[in-house]
Parts: sequence; structure tokens; C-alpha cells
Amino acid sequence: MKVVVGLGNPGRKYVGTRHNVGFDVLAILAERYGADAPRSKFESEMTEIMVDGERLLLVAPQTFMNLSGRAIRQVMDFYKLETADLLLVCDDLNLENGRLRLRAAGTAGGQKGLQNTIEHLGTRDFARLRIGIGRPPGRMDAAAYVLQKFSTSDRETMDVIIQQAADAVVQWSHEGVQATMNRVNAPLPSASAPSTRTGKAGESTDPSNPARN
Repeated sequence: MKVVVGLGNPGRKYVGTRHNVGFDVLAILAERYGADAPRSKFESEMTEIMVDGERLLLVAPQTFMNLSGRAIRQVMDFYKLETADLLLVCDDLNLENGRLRLRAAGTAGGQKGLQNTIEHLGTRDFARLRIGIGRPPGRMDAAAYVLQKFSTSDRETMDVIIQQAADAVVQWSHEGVQATMNRVNAPLPSASAPSTRTGKAGESTDPSNPARN
């Protein structure tokens, strides 16, 4: 079994916001593969899918972004999983809107949910799929920006990228992180090229204030 964790903030008011693209990827995978309704366990919403014989546990922590690692650690400990079996999906302010980047390990790069996961797992050696949401315009506060919904044009781009991110998750589950990186981290096509469908963050330590996540 492998675990795919999508990061985001719980609650209807955060649906469709930039910070919740990790949840969006899980929703696409659940829909594609006919997952059962999620169950609440380990401070998360969890469901399972089978992809060509591979069991994937889809985990959406409900702790708010900054405390995501607390829930993830509970899941990893209960199922006695290694970090090689973990893929975390999250937003990234430092990537342009519509870019994906997969890494086998590394720093949090300012993403507080990812940082909290590193702290709780005690290692940076796990795969993470970052979804670029771009930088806030002008002097806009980053915490406010990530909690906004996408503009119409950015939403159209993101809908395609979410599908491609779901494809990347499936490839990772079968081929591993290195092979998947070769495709996911390819340069974006030029504006004139036809699009194909193959398939940060905040600063607060207060989980009750997602506007600072």
C-alpha cells in the first residue's frame, strides 16, 4: 500500500482556494477510481482506491495546513509505512501558476504544511508533488492570496493541471519517483502549443486561523 496525502484547509469556505489544490487532486483520483465515501480517522478524511492492482490510501488532513504533519504521522505509524511509500501533494507560491514539480526529497521551501510534515516525520526524505499557484500580485499578503479562489482564467489552467497531477500520482505509484520526475518536471509548453491532458505559503502556528496558514 502507498499513501497519497493532499494538503489543504477543511471546511466549505476553503473549497476551491489556491491553498487547497492538494485536496483537489485527491478528489479527482477518488472520482476516477470510484472510491467509497471518505471516513474520518487520524484527524483526516481517508479513502482508498485500487489502481491496476496497487492500493492507494488517499489522506486529506483536517488539522488545517500548518499542523498537517500531526495527522500524517498518525497514518504512517498505524500502517507501519516507510516514507518511500508516501507522496505529499501541495501548493507552491514559488512556482508559476500551472507548473508541476516533483521531488524525491528536499526542504519545505516555505510551505508550512510541508514543513510541519518534515518535523513530525523527522526526515525530508519523502516525495512531494508541488503545484504552482504563482506569487501574489503587488504587495498583497501571501496568506490572503493562498486563501483566495482562482480567477476564471487561472481556474481553467488549474483544472487541467489538477488532472495532470492526478496522472503523476498514478505514475508514481507504479514507476516510482525518478521515472515520474522525468515527465512531470519537463518545461511547460509554449503558449502556441496545444495543451495535453495526461491524466507559499503561510506563516501562522495557530491552526484555528487558516488565513495565516
